[in-house]
Amino acid sequence: MRLVYILPEFQKGRTVVWTASCDTLPFSNNATLRFTSDGRLTVEQTQGRQIDLLDTGGASFGSLQDSGNFVLYDSTGRTILWQSFDYPRDTLLSGQRLLPGQTLFSSVWKTDQSIGVFRLIMQGDGNLVLYPNRGTGDHAYWASNTPTAGPNVTLNLDSDGFLYLLQNSTYFIYNLTQGGYPTKDTLYLMKFDFDGIFRLYYRNLTNVGKNGSVMWAFSSNRCIGPGLCGVNGYCFVVNGSAGCRCLPGFEFVNPERWSLGCKRKDTVESCKITDVGTAIKMTNLNNARREDAMYLIPKASTQDECSSACLNDCNCEAALFTGQECRLQRLPLRYVEVIDSESNVGLIKVYESALNNRTNHSIHVKKERQIAIIAISISLISFDVLVLLISGIIMYKTRVWAYKKISKNLNVQLFEDMGPRAFSYSALEKITDGFKEELGRGSFGVVYKGIIESSMRPMAVKKLKQELAPEGEREFQTEMKVIARTHHRNLTRLLGYCCDGPERLLVLEYMTQGSLADILFAPKESKPKPCWMERIRMAVDIAHGIFYLHEECEIPIIHCDIKPQNILLDEYGCAKISDFGLAKLLEHDQTKTSTLIRGTRGYVAPEWHKRLPITVKVDVYSFGILLFNILCCRRNVDNSLPEGEAILEDWVYECYEAKEVLKLVDYDEDVEKTRLEQMVKIGLWCVQEEPSLRPSMKRVVLMLEGTVKIPVPPNPTSFLSVV
Repeated sequence: MRLVYILPEFQKGRTVVWTASCDTLPFSNNATLRFTSDGRLTVEQTQGRQIDLLDTGGASFGSLQDSGNFVLYDSTGRTILWQSFDYPRDTLLSGQRLLPGQTLFSSVWKTDQSIGVFRLIMQGDGNLVLYPNRGTGDHAYWASNTPTAGPNVTLNLDSDGFLYLLQNSTYFIYNLTQGGYPTKDTLYLMKFDFDGIFRLYYRNLTNVGKNGSVMWAFSSNRCIGPGLCGVNGYCFVVNGSAGCRCLPGFEFVNPERWSLGCKRKDTVESCKITDVGTAIKMTNLNNARREDAMYLIPKASTQDECSSACLNDCNCEAALFTGQECRLQRLPLRYVEVIDSESNVGLIKVYESALNNRTNHSIHVKKERQIAIIAISISLISFDVLVLLISGIIMYKTRVWAYKKISKNLNVQLFEDMGPRAFSYSALEKITDGFKEELGRGSFGVVYKGIIESSMRPMAVKKLKQELAPEGEREFQTEMKVIARTHHRNLTRLLGYCCDGPERLLVLEYMTQGSLADILFAPKESKPKPCWMERIRMAVDIAHGIFYLHEECEIPIIHCDIKPQNILLDEYGCAKISDFGLAKLLEHDQTKTSTLIRGTRGYVAPEWHKRLPITVKVDVYSFGILLFNILCCRRNVDNSLPEGEAILEDWVYECYEAKEVLKLVDYDEDVEKTRLEQMVKIGLWCVQEEPSLRPSMKRVVLMLEGTVKIPVPPNPTSFLSVV
């Protein structure tokens, strides 16, 4: 027995519609459920040990209603102290609602009510969304697309099978089913099944043969739920049912538990194989798609080159070849899909041990085989060297020809998969129409908009000031080094550069929505502020980008100038960190450095002014200030406001201490107070004056995504930049 079940005889056997806890181990079959005289619901084990399930504070009796609602009343029988309808698990019964902020969790399996892989959330913005249980907003696989409906939207199920979203208990805003199904002798329920699909079931109380039939499902694709088969596995459909397979070279961790994923069949201590009995090869998985968690994009224009790049990289366990780009990845591989419409090819590194296939041949035969293998290997290596030499000569001549063509021709073509390209100054001058349209400017230079006529593709051209020759050259070299080492969805990409005489220019991807400062600080009448969910997504995007710089790069990088002006947004609203001219690269084993003060007033960490060693925690401080900017949609200092509100950091802490955080967002009804408090606490931890108290960016990401608890922050001791 697992705590408490309410079990109507619905489908074949029994269907669990509610359980008191999904997270604990089941109790023994002879455990006893007791309702105590002081209103507690407990489970008594065989050894007399009691475990409290519910403490209602004085309930006198309970009732299991025909609706399936388990209710506890006070002594008068008029006041409900607790009811199971307020705490749904994976099921909604007729008359039950999913309230704003509530979540349904899928179960692990049909017979195991532990929390499974997926969650269905009635978000505070009015959007009903499906996520993998450990995924972020980017991994949502279905939504009602009602994010502007407001905070008072509920998911409802009526007795006639009508499943719908209702605003303020009055307005119908989204119908999932049409309802109007027969109600006589019929029972309906919505169940969020283990495969990540929520369905409407019905039971005909007079016709036992039709029990548990599916009336409706939000999708007919049994493999729509990302992660159903766990890491390193993928879903397939056979005869209308979903099944799971492991990637080549992998096997199930537990064949009875798909969600646990797959592990390698064979492993080796090092990818540098010296044992002739072991081999490494790349195996194809056609029509593949998976989470974009690549760590490197090598220069590989063919599938064979992509395979070789992975084989020669000990960090690489798999690659995804898109036809234009090779994306190297580490394990585990999440959300793998095999879809006919996909043209991508998955390349999986497979370790094969010859011990698995050896027979009882003599030692003499083994030695002959080894000699043959070595001879063939030497021949193949010699051939490969010859091919590589010829390919290198061809590629060199091709690059020289391409560069000459770029210098002479206005119709410049960018091939992102080939890495940053060299441009002549005259080509960039023509592309920008004489540096006509200015996008923005900083202390080291100006950014202009350019258009490639042949493709009409826009790009951003950053021109460094010649009068700042030493500083400009240093910024140019730093930005080139940093961006060349990074590949991440939340960092801007370097498409090309120009070193033509004294001219120094960088060619970057163009961000259609401009900078975060343009959006946050624009007058309300000219541009609407981003909605609450957009602000959260921006914060998470930026945190992921900084975390990548600090801990996932080949060499740790301190950005040193995190601020709204250096955060750009693409056409989809994805935030990307830009402007690496002040960045500091650390050595592999280096955790701190000494350098002159750099950064922007208001975002500079206190240790810069105290001449203390500089660590990645300076970026954490800047992110904390930036987070306050995002939450409040205002600048750090605003002298037009009352004295107590002028300095943003101080005002945030005062509102937090007074439990009045909604003042920070002008009591915006779309903002979830609980989520706002969490974000404020994260920001306050980031801006602690003592660097050791600030969390790492990895922990910041975990806190933003709700994976770890956020402790109460101390007063950060406000420190104003005076430079």
